[in-house]
Amino acid sequence: MIDEFRAAFQELIDASVATDPHPFPAAAHKVYTLVPQVPEEERELALEALAPILAGGHALPGVAADLSLIAGAMVESGTDPGTTGVEVVRLLRLMGKGAAVFLSAWERTGGGTPPDPDTVTAEAEERVAADLAEAAPTATVCWWTIRRHGLAAKTMLGESAVRAAIRADAALHAELVAVSNQLSAALWEFDEVRALLRMAETTSAVVLDRASGRAFRVLFDGIGDNVQLHTLLADALVGPEGRGLDGRRPDPRWTASYRTDAPDPEARVVRGWWNLTAADGSWIWNESVPADIPAIDGERIVVLDPQTFPRTWNAGRRHPHVSGWLEVEEELTSDEAFGWWRRVASTTATGTAATPHTPTPPSTGAPPAVPDGFPAPTGDDTPAQRPALEEIRASAGPVPPTAKRTEPREPAAPADTPPQPPAVPADAAAPAQARQAHIPAPEEEVPGDPAPRTGDGAPAPARDRAGAPQEPADDPRRVDAFLERTLGSLQVTAEQSTAPAAGDGQPAPAATAPEPAPHTAAAPGRASEPYAAATEVFPVITPELIAQAEHADEARTEGHGPPSPTAGPDPAGQGDDEEADARPPGASLLPPLPPGVSDSSRWGPTWL
Repeated sequence: MIDEFRAAFQELIDASVATDPHPFPAAAHKVYTLVPQVPEEERELALEALAPILAGGHALPGVAADLSLIAGAMVESGTDPGTTGVEVVRLLRLMGKGAAVFLSAWERTGGGTPPDPDTVTAEAEERVAADLAEAAPTATVCWWTIRRHGLAAKTMLGESAVRAAIRADAALHAELVAVSNQLSAALWEFDEVRALLRMAETTSAVVLDRASGRAFRVLFDGIGDNVQLHTLLADALVGPEGRGLDGRRPDPRWTASYRTDAPDPEARVVRGWWNLTAADGSWIWNESVPADIPAIDGERIVVLDPQTFPRTWNAGRRHPHVSGWLEVEEELTSDEAFGWWRRVASTTATGTAATPHTPTPPSTGAPPAVPDGFPAPTGDDTPAQRPALEEIRASAGPVPPTAKRTEPREPAAPADTPPQPPAVPADAAAPAQARQAHIPAPEEEVPGDPAPRTGDGAPAPARDRAGAPQEPADDPRRVDAFLERTLGSLQVTAEQSTAPAAGDGQPAPAATAPEPAPHTAAAPGRASEPYAAATEVFPVITPELIAQAEHADEARTEGHGPPSPTAGPDPAGQGDDEEADARPPGASLLPPLPPGVSDSSRWGPTWL
């Protein structure tokens, strides 16, 4: 069986890089049926072989999209994604930019609901051509394949190793967030992609317990929302099985549902332990994500305050295909805890966040002055000995009073007796009294009702990441520049791809228009056909094409309006107008696969 699988996978690779896409469906079907019958080691080797094909742009766009789907299906069957998982996500960045250009052009040429990517037609290409000119076929092909790329990337981002690789590449992460923000309004798959990208942003936090004054640094991954964070914090910190904080232990079935298991119907409703608040005194909302928690000097700060009223939510992960975990890396020493409590008390008392970039005065060799109302550091470096805990508790300030219930996300009415702020330095007493912290009431969950899912907490595109590049749809100049670069690169590549190879005396065959398969006849009321098969040699969209064109864009001085046509032979070999009108969208530059190969309205293509 192993030898048969290896032979079938070699056939798949050969079909993937061939200029004739017709052998691809049968090869893909054979591999897919053999995957469950071979050991995991064989699947990992096969999956690794797909990485250079996807990274090098050796496959036609439709074939590359389906290879991404096959890779995703293998990962869902338990195969480690390896380097192929990262390449699938990188390919989404490339094709996603083109799809975003198509969507932007669609809005500028009349708006309305965009066509379904799986059934996009020549009419859609003609419409966006009024705005994109000769780049319309490229953008249309990107739109045609984008759903398959989104589905595959969603599976890959469910793997911790892939998220870690994306997190390590800040530029890639920012571009993926921008693409997801643009496409999520039209394609639900990109809501999931965006949420998983936000999950990748944060994997640690400093947790301060106001009741005891203790502080911990925790590591986590696969946390889809803050109710999952809340429950796993209780499991790691409460009771002798945890780190000894007061409170009841969580039901093991609750924590299991937030790690790897499905929710237990007999233990569906989780009862909360604390009010989670940020360093600035603001509430940490349950339906939000850890990436939204404010940070000080790069550390997310979570303060465990006593509950103002009982809170409940339903057990279960927001992303069931993603395993979650949380563990305590260390308990901070008394001196370290004192330092964090001093900053938290300061920000809570004044209602403003600490400024991490404030210059530090030059050291005079003397110990730093301790403000009035705060305990002096003990010099103790061991968490087990905490002689200053009572002083740390005092520096943490009083527990916030119970807020009156209001509508969700609305500030609570001022209490009759305002809470007393913690002791602060004398020179800060006035602003501390003038700017009393104001804490809104949280959203209340009802036992047995679904946990609130009001969104993944992702901010607007312009605020997703500091320094993230502006999205093409928000800047017409960047759209025009992107299209001109793409057009020029594809035109040059089209000429090269149709030229005879070095040392080959035979001229390249002339391109011919594809003939639609018999079973793709238009249904009544449909004006045109989806993509049909093509056998000619076409250029493939690669990062190199866009990179080569970026140099030409530097000489551009005026960037408005559609790009000028590039001189050279017609890459599609267009004939008379009637024959050109009958061609499927994108056939002039990038060919589609035969009908039925890539129907991604479900996970697998129709040939499964």
